[in-house]
Amino acid sequence: MTEGAVPLISARGISKSFAGVEVLRDVDLDLMRGEIHALLGENGAGKSTFAKILAGVHRPTRGSLALNGQPVEIADPRAAQKLGITLIHQEPISFPDLSVAENLVLGRAEDGWWSSVPWSEMTREARKYMDLLGVRIDVTKPMRGLSIADQQMVEIARALVSDSRLIIMDEPTAPLTPKEVETLFGIARRLRDEGRTIIFISHRLEEVRAICDRVTIFRDGNKISTETIDKVSDADIIRLMIGRPLKEYMHKLNTSIGEVALEVQGLTLPGVFNDISFSVRRGEIVGLGGLVGAGRTDVARAIFGVAPAESGTVKVHGKAV
Repeated sequence: MTEGAVPLISARGISKSFAGVEVLRDVDLDLMRGEIHALLGENGAGKSTFAKILAGVHRPTRGSLALNGQPVEIADPRAAQKLGITLIHQEPISFPDLSVAENLVLGRAEDGWWSSVPWSEMTREARKYMDLLGVRIDVTKPMRGLSIADQQMVEIARALVSDSRLIIMDEPTAPLTPKEVETLFGIARRLRDEGRTIIFISHRLEEVRAICDRVTIFRDGNKISTETIDKVSDADIIRLMIGRPLKEYMHKLNTSIGEVALEVQGLTLPGVFNDISFSVRRGEIVGLGGLVGAGRTDVARAIFGVAPAESGTVKVHGKAV
């Protein structure tokens, strides 16, 4: 980043209210070309709301935006795309029954190119962008057949098709394996080195430190600070996020673990999850972990009765339900 350079994006006084509740207050932030910029904060701090304003998902209640020093209004996602801004969600949004190639060329919907192009040229164009990212994905395959990681690669490729200069990644690593995270980081670094700007939203400080150049911390709808990543410690980041040192935030609770409150035995829904068994005691917190698609939500829905399992039992305080 060059001293005195014109920012790619300048935000001044950006605020947002929903139903009279202000969730973002007077945010000033400059995003420079060729940087990976982290937005950090607790849930509800305002980081995703700010990113969605840049992507045209939300319109600010007040404040102004400039692109390359020129005032702009971003009324909706289509306007953002025309300005070269793309938002990549944690779970990519696509047309699942269309091929990878068809999903990619929809990034050129504005110029009408995709509506008349032969299939052979469409697939050739799609392969070109996959090659630019250095990933091997069958572009003739329907999107629904891809892993979450490969779907994210397609979303990034679609940003390149649209010639996006600002790519917003909202918690992109949450569903990925460590190897997939490294692939994503390699691509992000390459895009940065090409002069593109990336916003990286995450709760994982080790990832932020591994990939980001600068970090902006949000708290309670306010922008607290923007720092160069190698000039700020993890302890400082946490203090800025929560408003006090971590040791003051953490406290030990004296709790007693009681009798079994929930018991799950052999819960099975073929093709979704198989032979799930666990128990939860009174006064206990039990987490269900796994990647997207591993069955966590399906098990919870089955226990709740929204989508019952084919076999197995669920007991609450010893009684089958």
